[in-house]
Amino acid sequence: MTLFATAPPAAEPVTLGEAKTHLRIDADDEDALIAALISTAREHVERETGLVMLSRGFRFCLDAWPGDGVVRIPCGPVRAIEAVTVYDAEGEAQAVPLAGHLLDGEARPARLWLADPPRPGRMLNGIEIDFVAGFGESGADVPDTLKRAMLMHVAAMFSVRGVVSPEALPAAIPPGYERLIAPFCRRGL
Repeated sequence: MTLFATAPPAAEPVTLGEAKTHLRIDADDEDALIAALISTAREHVERETGLVMLSRGFRFCLDAWPGDGVVRIPCGPVRAIEAVTVYDAEGEAQAVPLAGHLLDGEARPARLWLADPPRPGRMLNGIEIDFVAGFGESGADVPDTLKRAMLMHVAAMFSVRGVVSPEALPAAIPPGYERLIAPFCRRGL
C-alpha cells in the first residue's frame, strides 16, 4: 500500500504571528526560518500521530481489496472520499461508484466500505482511493494541545538553529512534547 498527499496544506495550523509571539520575537529578519520551522513541526506531529492537521487531498493505493471488505486508511480524520479508481490488466481506469459507501472517517484508522467493488487486474497499486483528510480548513479547527506541542517544538528548534543544520531537523524535541501528543498517538501492541 502507498499513501501520499496530492496537495500541500493551504496554510499551517500555527501562524507566523502566533509562533513569533510564542518566541517573543518582534523583528522580521528570521520570518522565513520560523515559517520553515512551523512546517517541520507540523510534519513531525503528523508523522507521530497519523493525524492530518489541515484538510488536504491524499491518494491511497492498494494492490487488492482487504479480505473483510473494509479498507483501513492510515491517516485521518478522513472528511470525504472523492474518488475510487480500479485498474484492469491493460491499465484502463474504471471509476467505482460511491453510492452506498460507508465511511467511518473518525476511526483510527479510518475505515471505508464499498458495495461490490470490481477486482483490480493490475498486480501493483491497482486500486486508488482519493480522499480529503484533516481537522478542518484553518488552525482554529486543530486541537489546541497539538498546536501547543508545535509551538514548543518550534521554540526548541529555533533555540538550536545555529548548532544543527536545517537538514538534521527536527533535532530538538522539548521536554513535555511527548506527553502533549501522546493522547493523539495510535499505539500498537
